[in-house]
Amino acid sequence: MREMTGLTGPHHFQMESWISCAPFEKLLQMEIIEASEGCATLKMPFLVDFAQGGGLMHGGALVSLADTAVAMAIKSVIPAGTQFVTTSLSADFLHAVKLGVVTAKAKATCQGGSKWKGEATVYDEVGRVVLELSSFFRVLKGV
Repeated sequence: MREMTGLTGPHHFQMESWISCAPFEKLLQMEIIEASEGCATLKMPFLVDFAQGGGLMHGGALVSLADTAVAMAIKSVIPAGTQFVTTSLSADFLHAVKLGVVTAKAKATCQGGSKWKGEATVYDEVGRVVLELSSFFRVLKGV
């Protein structure tokens, strides 16, 4: 077993810009197509590394794409450098993904104060809805 000492953080890195993919999102090969006015569209390929045991796209990868799309929608309307986190999410899986590229379309709205609500829909490459996500985010104060 490989020793994990020194590999578990904290990690410091510089992002390319405020609206760009973080290391985890790059690992999943996410691509930001658009992020503006509280909306965002992201794409991600279904690679063999993203498969679950039955050969379908892993649900965690799909949720990650949807969650990240909401985060980019939020980033499109809050000041650069603002720290925020997902506090809860719910996902409904509607169809399995067997191949191709998936697309997430998200919208974020401020619920007052530091609370944001996000909604995202993930589509397969033929336009079929495969996942619907609802989430809440909180802007962190005095981090």
